[in-house]
Amino acid sequence: MNNVIKGAVYFVILVLIQALILNNIHFLRLVTPFLYLYFIVKMPVGFTSSRVTFFSFLLGLIIDIFSNTPGMHAAACTFVGFVRPAVIKVLMGDELADTISPSFKTFGYGGFFRYAAVLAALHHVTLFILESLTWFDALFLSIRIVACITATTLLICIVEAFNVEGQKND
Repeated sequence: MNNVIKGAVYFVILVLIQALILNNIHFLRLVTPFLYLYFIVKMPVGFTSSRVTFFSFLLGLIIDIFSNTPGMHAAACTFVGFVRPAVIKVLMGDELADTISPSFKTFGYGGFFRYAAVLAALHHVTLFILESLTWFDALFLSIRIVACITATTLLICIVEAFNVEGQKND
């Protein structure tokens, strides 16, 4: 029950931070960090694919409602939630306990950074291609995707560094 409450608190706080603060940041018309991905990143490894996909879709849908983007975040988050178990398997292997949550402690610093960067890359490529629906200005689109991946990954790692719960010994 404690994990359910913690997950719900993460969900609400990340949605509010994204909707009220981060959606208003457009540094040089390029960079908007998407911290709400931290919720998908931190889901326990043992969650079933359908459970992760459902919660990812729900998160994206709520962000779409706040952002007035018709289904783009929901589609990108659903895709990320769907491929997340495969990404964990490829990056970390099969021998992870089902009860662990991805963190610096469980994945190591480099492993967690790679994991967060891959999920951010998959999300951002999907989101921005859906948003633009064209390859007309491919250079600008590519720069924007790389800049947002970098900002989002760094922000997720900064938040994870301050996440005291993830640093505790079992």
